[in-house]
Amino acid sequence: MKVLVYPHLMEIGGSQLNAVETAAAVRDRGHDVSVISRPGPLVETVRRLGLSHIPLDPRSRRRPSPRAAAQLTQLVREHKFDVVHGYEWPPGVDAFIGPRLRLGAPVVCTVYSATVAPFLPRVIPLIVSTDDIRRRAAEAGHTSVTLLEPPVDVRANSPEHDPGSFRKDHGLDPAVPLVAAVSRLLPELKLDGLLAACDAVGELASSGVQVQLAVVGGGLARPMVEEAAAAANARAGRQVVVLTGELQDPRPAYAAADVLLGMGSSALRAMAFGKPLVVQGERGFWELLTPESAPAFLRQGWYGIGSEADGRSAGAARLQKILRELLDDRADWARLGAYGRTLVVERCSLDRAAAVCEELFLSAIKTPTRTSAIQLTQETTRAAIGLLQYKANRRWQRWRGTASIEDFNAWHQGGAK
Repeated sequence: MKVLVYPHLMEIGGSQLNAVETAAAVRDRGHDVSVISRPGPLVETVRRLGLSHIPLDPRSRRRPSPRAAAQLTQLVREHKFDVVHGYEWPPGVDAFIGPRLRLGAPVVCTVYSATVAPFLPRVIPLIVSTDDIRRRAAEAGHTSVTLLEPPVDVRANSPEHDPGSFRKDHGLDPAVPLVAAVSRLLPELKLDGLLAACDAVGELASSGVQVQLAVVGGGLARPMVEEAAAAANARAGRQVVVLTGELQDPRPAYAAADVLLGMGSSALRAMAFGKPLVVQGERGFWELLTPESAPAFLRQGWYGIGSEADGRSAGAARLQKILRELLDDRADWARLGAYGRTLVVERCSLDRAAAVCEELFLSAIKTPTRTSAIQLTQETTRAAIGLLQYKANRRWQRWRGTASIEDFNAWHQGGAK
């Protein structure tokens, strides 16, 4: 089977890293897998994993892009790809208006965002990351929705991974417990939690608690996180918060930490290292992963929404309480870490994700023509109208200065992401 995988970005982030790692795992099951993408840091990961990389036409800047759709169509026609696997809505729409409509080629779309875009064609087999999203997508009329939690390479990410000189390289005290957050530094979803983490660690350290925080990642919100880190260090009277910047391979950070903070794919990756995990959300949400809290995360995803309007101050207070209890009872760290490791190995291994994708690809190849011409026309019209409405609304938001950056792709961009 020849598979063409199309991630929506190639920055260091959860959805796109999942795309690349799953592509390699599908390849390892005996298939011919290529990745088409824009330039970005993860292109090097594609090559390191031994996957064929196809540069996306650099003129394909729009979302969705007629040029990208045309390039996908040409590739499928010339290289006989059996299925196109897009990640998030722009590649999903490109693949639908390109090889699906023009050639009848099978297309599958994975959405690791918190919301499935309402204009995504409902006849595309869909993969989503939580049962809540699966249920909502099915209720919205999507004909094939598969639940697949974001995969983790549990062999490459494990308690045995060597932290190397991570602490020394970033000026972290080897004798002080280290809390780490591996995340893209973005205004959406992430920022209040990251600022709260700086505040919480600064307050704990100023009260005499031995603790330090490493924030690993880059992004538009870095200046605001730097300001919060500087305030925390000033409050403590010493360096207790360090920003490392983006790391091509963040595994030494996970391995060096004693306690990890994260949401989405980053949370799952943290669990693979067998460390206590505090799940981050919005509006003051922080929750320690335990056997009691796990069922809610398995249902809604590795994320949550608190009830506080001032998410930063409420989150700092909540996280400070959780960290203080963890630091006071270090004997519980091994139990909590082992529980998380077992959970991610059983539910989110890369091998399982590759097997699910393989089965879905084969099913899509066998049944691509079951969608009638009338259904395709109806879905194309519905998707076009919805997309035009979305674009008009985004232009209005930009004019008013209220548009977010990530829109439907906000979830799981905080992975290793």
